[in-house]
Amino acid sequence: MMHPGPRNAITDVAGLLVGQAQDDRIKTGVSLVVGDAPFVAGVHVMGGAPGTRETDLLAPDKSVQTVDALVLSGGSAFGLDAASGVADALRAQGRGFAVGDQRVPIVPGAILFDLINGGDKDWPENPYKALGAQALAAASQDVATGSVGAGTGALIADLKGGLGTASTRIGRYTVGALVAVNALGRVTVGDGPEFWAAPFEMGGEFGIRGMARNFDPTAMPPLKGGDARNTTIAIIATDAGLTQAQATRLATAAHDGMARAIYPSHTPMDGDLVFGAATGAVPMQDPMADLTLLCQAGALTLARAIARGVFAATPAPGDPLPTYTARFGA
Repeated sequence: MMHPGPRNAITDVAGLLVGQAQDDRIKTGVSLVVGDAPFVAGVHVMGGAPGTRETDLLAPDKSVQTVDALVLSGGSAFGLDAASGVADALRAQGRGFAVGDQRVPIVPGAILFDLINGGDKDWPENPYKALGAQALAAASQDVATGSVGAGTGALIADLKGGLGTASTRIGRYTVGALVAVNALGRVTVGDGPEFWAAPFEMGGEFGIRGMARNFDPTAMPPLKGGDARNTTIAIIATDAGLTQAQATRLATAAHDGMARAIYPSHTPMDGDLVFGAATGAVPMQDPMADLTLLCQAGALTLARAIARGVFAATPAPGDPLPTYTARFGA
């Protein structure tokens, strides 16, 4: 039996905090997950246009097996600098991988494209390093959703995107997701308000619109952009004691949730990416069986988080697209 955690947020995974910062004039921002202690992480990329930092370190055969934080940012390539701001702030706290008498924080990151969303991008210097540091300083168990953090300026095919989160309790374990939805495709079916993720909704978390009944599953929906302006980037986390290889498998399976919630997903023009994270607080009892359940819960949780992020988006001056609630009502 699966059900949401008490916050229905990735911070239901004990030991993890979420920090967010944004600039509403630029219409962009940063969201991150940081642990009380370093945590195991992996990554899997299925989109054709990713933008990343330090993801090579997350391969199971690499020397570093844990990270200090994971960063999701707007800004396209400029946004990769957000992780530098986080790393600098963590180093000032004395955190990081020990190399002699030095500490090197391990902070992988991924970015989405939000440079053409109605915001003022004529900045005098890259703002993302400062936004990364601000996000870390704001880290807490509370997770705002919608037009916040990395989801501030996100757009999908026909609506504003957003920042979503969700959690699932399954047996002894908790699984949580954090996602910035900026997809080429759509999260709703046809011209109606029903979410593709509707079969997985728990507790009315995105409006109880039900499942679409009359639509043509062979019809290609209208798409946004068409020149690598898209990406859904996510973190799927658990308190289970996973190895780096198992965390990578969790991230891989969570992409199924992305495909259930966004149509189409993983296109050549999306940079779709999922980080897998594990704090290790709950030892695995039956590794193969437990990992199978965690992968199932990961896909389910990410699908719900995607719908929640779009459902919670709020309007702002200059938006090129409406929010979900502006089009369909609350």
